Amino acid sequence: MNRKILFTPVGGTDPISSTNCYDGAILHICRHYKPDKVIMYMSKEMLENQEKDDRYRYCLDKLCDLQKRTMNYEIIEKNELTKVHEFDFYYEDFQKCIRDIYQTMDESDELFLNVSSGTPAMKSGLLVLQTMEEYPAKLIQVSTPEKRINEHHHKDYDVVTLWELDEDNQPDAHNRCSEITCPSLQKLKKEEVIKKHIMSYDYRAALTVANTMKTDDTQNYKIYLELAEKRLLLDMSAVDKMAKKIDFDCIPVKSSSERMLFEYALCMMIKLKKGEYVDFIRAITPILVDLFELVLKVQCKIDVNDYCNNIKKKDGSNQRRWSGDKLMNTEVENVLNTAFSGSFKLGDVYSVHIKALIEHFSTDIQLNELISNLRLVEEKIRNTAAHDIVSVTEKVIEERTGFSAEKIMKMIQKLFSYTGIKVKKEYWDSYDLMNQEILEKI
Repeated sequence: MNRKILFTPVGGTDPISSTNCYDGAILHICRHYKPDKVIMYMSKEMLENQEKDDRYRYCLDKLCDLQKRTMNYEIIEKNELTKVHEFDFYYEDFQKCIRDIYQTMDESDELFLNVSSGTPAMKSGLLVLQTMEEYPAKLIQVSTPEKRINEHHHKDYDVVTLWELDEDNQPDAHNRCSEITCPSLQKLKKEEVIKKHIMSYDYRAALTVANTMKTDDTQNYKIYLELAEKRLLLDMSAVDKMAKKIDFDCIPVKSSSERMLFEYALCMMIKLKKGEYVDFIRAITPILVDLFELVLKVQCKIDVNDYCNNIKKKDGSNQRRWSGDKLMNTEVENVLNTAFSGSFKLGDVYSVHIKALIEHFSTDIQLNELISNLRLVEEKIRNTAAHDIVSVTEKVIEERTGFSAEKIMKMIQKLFSYTGIKVKKEYWDSYDLMNQEILEKI
């Protein structure tokens, strides 16, 4: 409908100041923004003024005559409103009023909010409401002609004479309206949301909010959010570039191959903390294969690659498979044939194969028990989570495997101690330490 709607409290200098003969804020906004409808919010005192001489509509009608147009008026009467200083009342009441207005608007309409008329509590209520609710409205402020606080005089108010004397009726009168925002309040609000996303390890959501802010407001920390997002995606190449640019060292394990394995485990921890149990379970198989293989190499001095061939796939990637030639007449072949009752078949390398080799070549009882339990977890629930449409909860995991998700993660952490990767206890808090550093920059 392309309507302009002004919602405004009515204040002591409306419609025309009796002390300087200039427009009050309502009249001045209507003069320069030409709204189609004015919704005036009147306390008991302002209603009494209205009843004396219809001063508000009188001046608005005179302005419409001058501008050769029409305006509709609506008065929200608050006869019971005598405690005009109470902020909480206005915040809640204005919220209801504005929501009601929006019910009557379409996408082509514009809403203007007058934040210069009314009591300080009224003005603050509108400012905070628009900032917190983020209504798509324009906040209009009107400066006083003297650039100082207006004085209010209502005794012997002569609206007809004041209109005739109104300085703003002159053709060269200055437009004292300005559109304002509350960047400090909006900035604080959005920064609090960003902080909550960071603490929830949702860096993409934090970036989405940051991207709605001014560049100057986020320049101290936005690249850190980008780095954290790339880290969680295991894009270590991008992480290295950004870390070097800002001199930010948040990756505790440095060796490239070891780093990827450890970062993968940290990502599993994040999935667990966020309650993403399906993704957590699905992540088990890839890490178990790599961890088991590393344990076999470090603890048993057997390198699986010595018994495998790399097959080039159509997509250009390599696929590792057991080699009959390399296995022939070796103890590894005998162990695999025995473990699978002579039915071991050449093909891809799976965790169950490496488990059999560790259990045979290792004499460490605790290690063998750890390997067996983790393989049991993979067998009992991983395939279900990967291939079936199921609900995977903490309870389901424990019922299927006998272990809680937290216990499974602790077993994976324990397995790292057998890999030769130097992982200190505090490394497992790496994301929380990174988060804390980012938060300090906001």
